[in-house]
Amino acid sequence: MRLLPPLQILTPTPWGWKHCEQLSTSGLYMAGMSFSCAAASSPVHSVKGKACRWRRHISACHLTANSHPFKSLHGYFASPSSLQDHQVHSEADYSAGKIEELKKRVGFTLRTDIHSTRSMVLVDTIQRLGISHQFEDELELILDRNPSAAQGDEDDLFSTALRFRLLRQRGYNVDTDVFHKFMDRKGHFKESLSKDLAGLLSLHEASYLGVRDEEVLSQAMGFSEEHLRRSMLNLHPVRASEVNLALECPRQRRMVRSEARSYIGKYAQESGRISDVLQLATLDFKLVQSQLRIEIAVLRSWWKELGLAEKLSFARDRPLECFLWTVGLFPEPRFSQCRIEIAKTIAILLVIDDVYDIHGSLDELILFTDAVRRSWRVEAMEDLPEYMKICYMALYNTTNEIGYRVLKEHGRCIIPELRKTWVDLCEGFLVEARWFSGGVVPEMEEYVGNGVSTAGTYMAFVHAFYLIGSGVNKQSSDVVNSCPKLFTSAGRILRLWDDLGTAKVEQERGDVASSIDCYMKEGDGASEAEARLHVRSLIHSSWLDLNGEALAATSLPRSTVDAALNLARAAQAMYQHGDDDRLPSVDQHIHSLLIEPIPQDNHISEEARVGRTSEFTVHE
Repeated sequence: MRLLPPLQILTPTPWGWKHCEQLSTSGLYMAGMSFSCAAASSPVHSVKGKACRWRRHISACHLTANSHPFKSLHGYFASPSSLQDHQVHSEADYSAGKIEELKKRVGFTLRTDIHSTRSMVLVDTIQRLGISHQFEDELELILDRNPSAAQGDEDDLFSTALRFRLLRQRGYNVDTDVFHKFMDRKGHFKESLSKDLAGLLSLHEASYLGVRDEEVLSQAMGFSEEHLRRSMLNLHPVRASEVNLALECPRQRRMVRSEARSYIGKYAQESGRISDVLQLATLDFKLVQSQLRIEIAVLRSWWKELGLAEKLSFARDRPLECFLWTVGLFPEPRFSQCRIEIAKTIAILLVIDDVYDIHGSLDELILFTDAVRRSWRVEAMEDLPEYMKICYMALYNTTNEIGYRVLKEHGRCIIPELRKTWVDLCEGFLVEARWFSGGVVPEMEEYVGNGVSTAGTYMAFVHAFYLIGSGVNKQSSDVVNSCPKLFTSAGRILRLWDDLGTAKVEQERGDVASSIDCYMKEGDGASEAEARLHVRSLIHSSWLDLNGEALAATSLPRSTVDAALNLARAAQAMYQHGDDDRLPSVDQHIHSLLIEPIPQDNHISEEARVGRTSEFTVHE
C-alpha cells in the first residue's frame, strides 16, 4: 500500500494554533486495512474495472450545483508534501503568536462588563466574524453560567432583541414575554418603534429564531419588515444595502464562513470597530483558510487514487463542492478530520446518485439496492454489473475506513449504524427510480419525505455524530439512530432548496419530478411561479420546526444541533443562485472561502465611513 508523506495539520489549542496533528492517507483506500464488526480486522478488497465508455450527462445533483470540475482548480491547492515548506510553518507560527496576543486583549474587554449591552454587541460581532471558537470560556461566562444575568439593565428594543437572539442561538428557550413591554393594549407593536431603526433591525433578526405558535415573534417579523422596507428610501446606500440583506437573508439563515468573510470587510468600515477584533478576525480567517486548503489536498489525493471519476465517465467529478458542503456544516477549525471524511461520503453519494438517476437500468438498480441491504460482504456484489462493483467497493471500503477510525479513536464499533444510513439512502433512490420509470408524479409529502433521505441528510449526520465523538452515549445514540425530527426538518429545507435551485436542469436531463412539479399537479393548475412561492413558504415553515427542535434537543451534543442548523444554512447558500441568479453561485463561494486571500489592510473610504456612522451606532 502506497502511503503519502505524513501531513502536518494546523489545529487550534487552548494556547493558539500549532502543528499538532499528523495525517497520513493511503492514496487508494480501497487497498487499505479496515474494520468489520464480524472480525477484528479484515482486508479491504479492491476491484479493477474496465474503462467505461458511457456517455457523459449534464447533471444537477441533490447535494451540489453545477460548477467547474474539481481538477480545473487543483492548481490553487498545493500537494500535501509541499505544504510542509518551512516558510509556511514560519508564517503560521507568527500568526499563531499574534492571534494569542490579540485574544488576550479582546478577552479582557469581553470580561470587563459582562452584563452590559456593549458586551452583548461584542459577542454578536465576534460570532459574526467567525472567531467565537477563540472565546469559548468568555462566551460561557457571559451566556451560559447565568443566562438570566445576560439580560442586563438596558430595556430598549435593540438590547432586548439582541439578548433574546444571542440566548436562543445558544440553545436557551427565552420566553417571548420580554417583548410585551413594546406592545400596546391590543397586543400590537407600538407604532412609535418605527423610528428606532437599530431596534427594528435587531427585532427583525430576533424574529427568525421563532418556533411554531409564537405569535409575538410572528408579529415582530411582519412589523419590522414593513417599517424597515419603508425606511430604506431614506437611508444612505451602504445602510440600505445592509437592511436589504437582513430582509432577504436574515442572520439565522446565513452560512457561517461566508458571513465571516463578508462581514470582515464590512466591519473594517464601521466607525465603532475595535482594531484588535478586526485584526484577529483577519488573521484567523487566513489561518483557517490555509487549514482548509490542506484538507482539500488530502481529499484531492484520495479522490484521484480512488479513481471513480476515471472509471465511471457518467458520474460527477466534484469533490471540491462536496468539501464546500462540509465547510458549511462544520465551520469550526477543530472539525478538520470530520470535514475530510464527510466530504468523501458525499462524493461517493453523488456517484451512486448518478447510477440511479442516469445510468442504471431498473433491474440493475434493484440488484444494487439488494446488495447493500442484504449484507455487508464483498460476496454481495458478485451478481452486479462491473461498473456497479466499482461503486459498491468504493462505498464498502470508505465506510469501513470511517468505522475503523471511529473504533480506533473513540472505541465504538459503528459499522452497522453507518451501513443502515446507506441502506435507507439506496432504498430511497430506488423509490425515485420506480417513480421515474412509471412516469409517476408523487404526492408532495411523499416526495419530500423520501427526498430527505436521498439528499444524504441522515447519512451525513450519523457519520459526523460518531466521527466527532463528543457527547456520544446510549441516549444520544438512540436519538441519532432514530432519525429525529431535528434531522428531518433540516433535510426538508435541503430538499426544497435543492428543487428551487436545480429543478430546471434536472427536468432537462429527465430526472424525477420535483416538489415544484408535485405542487403544480396538486394545486389545480398552479403556475411554476406560484409553486415556487409555495415551496418557499414550506422552507419557512420547516425553519420554525428546526428552530424548535434545536431548542428541545437537550440530549444531543451541541455539535450535532449546530450541524443541523448549518445544513439548512448551507442549502440556501448553495442553491439560491439557481433560483435567483443575482445571488452568489457555488463558484463564487468556493473562490471567496477557499481560494481568494483576504486583504490584510482594510482601507475605509469616506463614503463608507459616513454611511456607517448613522442610526446604527447609537448602541455601540
